[in-house]
Amino acid sequence: MFENLSERLSKTLKSISGHAKLTEDNIKDTLREVRRALLEADVALPVVKAFIDRVRERAVGQEVSKSLSPGQQFVKIVQQELEAVMGEANEALSLKGSPAVVLMAGLQGAGKTTSVAKLARYLREREKKKVLVVSADVYRPAAIDQLETLAAEVGVEFFPSRSDQKPVDIAAAAIKHAKIQFHDVVLVDTAGRLAIDDAMMAEIQALHKALSPQETLFVVDAMTGQDAANTAKAFHEALPLTGVILTKADGDARGGAALSVRHVTGKPIKFMGMGEKVDALEPFHPDRVASRILGMGDMLSLIEEAERTVDKAKADKLAKKVKKGDGFDLEDFRDQLQQLKKMGGMGGLMGKLPGMGQMAEMAQGPGPEKELGKLEALINSMTPKERHKPEIINGSRKRRIAAGAGLQVPDLNRLLKQHKQMQKMMKKAGKKGGMQKMMRGMSGMMGGGGPGGPGGPMGGGMGGPGGMGGPGGFPRR
Repeated sequence: MFENLSERLSKTLKSISGHAKLTEDNIKDTLREVRRALLEADVALPVVKAFIDRVRERAVGQEVSKSLSPGQQFVKIVQQELEAVMGEANEALSLKGSPAVVLMAGLQGAGKTTSVAKLARYLREREKKKVLVVSADVYRPAAIDQLETLAAEVGVEFFPSRSDQKPVDIAAAAIKHAKIQFHDVVLVDTAGRLAIDDAMMAEIQALHKALSPQETLFVVDAMTGQDAANTAKAFHEALPLTGVILTKADGDARGGAALSVRHVTGKPIKFMGMGEKVDALEPFHPDRVASRILGMGDMLSLIEEAERTVDKAKADKLAKKVKKGDGFDLEDFRDQLQQLKKMGGMGGLMGKLPGMGQMAEMAQGPGPEKELGKLEALINSMTPKERHKPEIINGSRKRRIAAGAGLQVPDLNRLLKQHKQMQKMMKKAGKKGGMQKMMRGMSGMMGGGGPGGPGGPMGGGMGGPGGMGGPGGFPRR
């Protein structure tokens, strides 16, 4: 998400950040480019106009003229205004009540049912809540079955419903059951339509009146661009919304919906869906998203993700091993690859690292994930002895390992070369002041070559980010 906008804004703001003095003229040219970038990102016109006016007002005022580095101050203003457009700070769900009721609303195809499951998992795992999910979508029997399947997958209770029941009766029975079973939260999935219509709005208004939910979340597809803002406006006028869940954010390179929805509804974006998997839901932090848009990375989210996904026991074991100078074998390398996959793969990791713009873009999509799978398959095809002592892998062993993984000997040679590079860096990390050397080495590995080459992100650099985000890397320090 935001790749196109990020690229345009980074280039535009880079040209002005070195200026010792800002004038009406160079601000005018830069603002014209910023305006164009926002419009191309499908941000709603009223939002763009308000944003540009605010930035211009602050940039030509005392704020910049008194600054020691006006160019950098201008970039800071743009960042702050981006944050303001998206809502200043993350707003958590209000889960008061016993149980707390959360009503999900939105158009058909926006991803409501999947979002219910993702949110249920989030609340169960991170908030330690006992969650009940129920479907009041009586027009699409498949939606009830889908939610039942997803509820089992995420480990929460599903309250059964039938298409011949009334939505209000279904939800009331679910809440009664939740009280008896001491559930903390009830998530109610509602019916969507292909377009906004009066019957749909009347039904969801009746449901809202009967339930008096603590949270009424509007689920909107980020890929619909400006239409997302129009739909949000219609729902906002019909229902007292408390927040927004932006879905399919990983599929939209423009990011206009995120900048428009908050402005149009006045309600905070609380969560962002970043993929189809049930764990692909992130709390929406405007300050971190603004930082990503401007190519400054999102280290806080990366560290939080690492804290959740890194296997602490394996991390400690590897750290001790490296400290002793016992080496870094292919078993350890495989662990690093698995940790990298858990953290959203190469694209997910690099998108959160500062200054990785184009490289992060290259690492998106199925290609890099496929490469990770190849490396893992090759290591799995080895005997335990070969994994611990790669130096014994001769010609005949190479042919056997490659055939076992369904790959070629050159693929294995690349893996062995990458492993050697990682071994060298791990040795540096174990010595005094080694962490900085290791980081420098990694950035060197990330530098040259294309995505598949030995020096590119899918080549020598493959082990690098894995090592950085995985055991022994920065999350533990």
